Amino acid sequence: MTDDGVGGAERLRPGGVRRKALSVAWGDLVKAELLKGGGELPLLMLPSVDGVDIAAWTSSNHELLRAQLLKHGGILFRNFGVSSPQVFERFVVACSAELLPYRERSSPRTRIVNNIYTSTDYPADQSIFLHNENSYQHVWPLKIFFFCAEPPEQGGETPIADCRRVFARIDPKVRQRFIERGWMLVRNFGGGLSLSWQSVFQTEDRSAVEAYCRQAGIETEWRGERLRTRQVRPAVARHPATSEMVWFNHAAFFHVSTLDQPTREELLAGLEEEDLPNNTYYGDGSPIDPEALEDIRDAYRREAVSFAWREGDILMLDNMLVAHGRNPYAGRRKILVAMAEPWSSGEAERSI
Repeated sequence: MTDDGVGGAERLRPGGVRRKALSVAWGDLVKAELLKGGGELPLLMLPSVDGVDIAAWTSSNHELLRAQLLKHGGILFRNFGVSSPQVFERFVVACSAELLPYRERSSPRTRIVNNIYTSTDYPADQSIFLHNENSYQHVWPLKIFFFCAEPPEQGGETPIADCRRVFARIDPKVRQRFIERGWMLVRNFGGGLSLSWQSVFQTEDRSAVEAYCRQAGIETEWRGERLRTRQVRPAVARHPATSEMVWFNHAAFFHVSTLDQPTREELLAGLEEEDLPNNTYYGDGSPIDPEALEDIRDAYRREAVSFAWREGDILMLDNMLVAHGRNPYAGRRKILVAMAEPWSSGEAERSI
């Protein structure tokens, strides 16, 4: 056991062969371990010597990282001295070349530099349910990266869950209904209760919004200055590299029943269901039964694992294999996010 709170130390050699921690591997620069008390997710990577340039090391070890990411779903890089958004960006570019902009937004975020953003700017006392980034969109990132610039004083973990295991845990009857029907997201923009359509689509031009939505398979309905959209998406996907089936949707995340009780009751007291900022249905527009939603939420919760952030940590996730969320926290917290490697729903559907 080490003072990093990890155990089961082993190092990875070229070709993915595992050896005990005393073995020489990768020029004695980096070792891989499992988090104390945890399973396979996330894999923890630590420097074996001082001064390892994690971006340079990553550039020389793409195949190792790819194989381990596909196996574990997530890798936590710790103690590499990552000290700024610029160093974080260098690492992400070394992993994935080009960073993606944050489009078709569903939460408030702040751009820090280039395509590095803050994580969701929600109140500290609120949790964010587990989800795969942008699974409601026509195009989503295959990889998502988190950088801890400032850890919270208390709480604020980023729980993660293996969506292969979530898929397997969901009741087969519930799973089959979603496979057959898909799921629908209905959004109402503006009115002080949600992001404006101008913020979400990053334009003031209605025709540009309509063009984007047509291309992305989104139905638009203008209601004066406000906009309502509907989009139907598959509930499951086959991973393009591993061919494994994953639970990949925001059906539970955006459903009104997933909100905390005070927020839910306040919204429903003042709005008709069709006017809620976000809500979900089966793909044919019929209501999702409460038992199915609770079964899905329970599957996420049972598979969720978490760890305490430390300054300089970088968490790399395969966005199709692993969902993420956020726990409430106290004090300051600054977690930055980057996304990379776009993949489209059309490509995913052809692979099923």
